[in-house]
Amino acid sequence: MRTTLTLNDTLADSLKKLAHESGKPFKQVVNEVLLAGLTYQQQTPARPYRLHSVALGVPYAGFNLDRALQLADELEDAAIMAKLELRK
Repeated sequence: MRTTLTLNDTLADSLKKLAHESGKPFKQVVNEVLLAGLTYQQQTPARPYRLHSVALGVPYAGFNLDRALQLADELEDAAIMAKLELRK
């Protein structure tokens, strides 16, 4: 089958170099590389991602977990203010 491909310059140069080094025609090298890529993709299924939970223990006495997001916002605001002060 005939088709037209637009390859980026780096890829085209790599394929031409591979064709030159192997002594094979450019068309054959392109077909072999494409077939190898498709075969590799079919042979290596993705492993399922597993997340292992870890116990972090009990919070410190007197620490309010409901305020955690508010505290994070305050710390972020303070860091932004410190960066802005350095610009002056």
